[in-house]
Amino acid sequence: MSRFRCTLTVLGVCSSETLAGEGGMLSKEENDLLTCIGSGTPGGEWIRRYWQPAALSEEVAAGGAPLPLRLLGEDLVLFRDETGEPGLLDIHCAHRGADLSYGRLEDGGIRCIYHGWLYDRSGRCLDQPGEPVGSTFHDRIRQTAYSCIERSGVIFAYLGPGEPPLFPAYDFLTAPDECVTATKYFQDCNYLQGNEGNFDPQHLSFLHRLISTTPDDFRNAIQSTDKSPTIDPVETEFGMQLYAVRKVDDNQNFVKVRSFVMPGASLVDSRGDGCYHSDWHVPIDDTHHWKYSIAYKRTGLDREADLALRKRPAEADYTLKRNRANRYLQSREKMQTDTYIGMGRDFIIHDTWATEGEGPIYDRSSEHLGYTDRGIIILRNLMLAGIRAVQEGRDPLGVVRDPARNHFPDVLARDDMVPSNVPWRFHWRRQSVEGEPASAAASAATR
Repeated sequence: MSRFRCTLTVLGVCSSETLAGEGGMLSKEENDLLTCIGSGTPGGEWIRRYWQPAALSEEVAAGGAPLPLRLLGEDLVLFRDETGEPGLLDIHCAHRGADLSYGRLEDGGIRCIYHGWLYDRSGRCLDQPGEPVGSTFHDRIRQTAYSCIERSGVIFAYLGPGEPPLFPAYDFLTAPDECVTATKYFQDCNYLQGNEGNFDPQHLSFLHRLISTTPDDFRNAIQSTDKSPTIDPVETEFGMQLYAVRKVDDNQNFVKVRSFVMPGASLVDSRGDGCYHSDWHVPIDDTHHWKYSIAYKRTGLDREADLALRKRPAEADYTLKRNRANRYLQSREKMQTDTYIGMGRDFIIHDTWATEGEGPIYDRSSEHLGYTDRGIIILRNLMLAGIRAVQEGRDPLGVVRDPARNHFPDVLARDDMVPSNVPWRFHWRRQSVEGEPASAAASAATR
């Protein structure tokens, strides 16, 4: 069985000869590098160099209870202080390990209800009621604390060493509230499985196919008709763009472009109404993760309707109503009359079935990759290159420290009908030159 590896270049493209063929599986050692994210592991040290979603803003209301959570294999507590600012601390009190998520929010921080030790958002110990008057013991105590930033309905945290990098200025993270919504879904598998599923555009022709459709649903019709799209991955300064090109006729192609933003966000245009969503796969630990979904529309969203639609598949605790325990409520009858897989029309259910079915941590040493997996191969190698960069003392791709470079106009999530004589990569750049921001998600599909 042959073995191949995509050679990384700066803003480069890998040839078909390098990417296509049989084999291409990872060794067990490489798989462990990518899937094990605990503190001190190579993958864990790499992924901690980035800001990561820690919770939805709605999970930690002002004046509400602290939130216990697990992130990158660490047990933490998230709370808001009296000013409403979020703080993220190790969940175990530095005194004798009591659970701070039961603590009182008062006096500028969170107070442990065991012996009254008080911590602020930075982890400083402000008070130790049992110590003698005048004691400076509290000055020598520091609770593990992580920096937080709140954007687009999500509280992000930096769990890495040293000074945090700049918070990335992607459109969906800098937009006003009326342009974004956010939710999340529990995923019972390793985070990498979710990431890889986002960069396999050929599965749209099967997994998400609708049997019952309307005449104006041209996207489903095209994807169901052309089941072998041209796959064109391009490495970028933020990660990757992936173009999937389906022939409509001799004069035009239907082109979908999505972006992968290091270390785990995929930007996908799936509705054709000018809205795209960022699916950000965040490890809880090695065998579970959250899929954060941030919807963004440059011209504004009907936020109530959008959230109602995207929260429909989930329970109040963000677990899915259709799940492995109930076999995703698959209906053999609906497989003949409604959808190809008979699991309803919510794509999150379809994708979850696929990724959870691979097991807690997929053994990639036994897979067989082909032409349609070109994006997955580049995705893995970008991550492996990031791990090597950290091991060599460098910042990995996508970590930005220069404000002049914190600008990403080429992050795209679009679909469009493109004339066959126009290079598809040039199509959106031309629109940008003509006055439409390339990063906008407004669909200009010609019907």
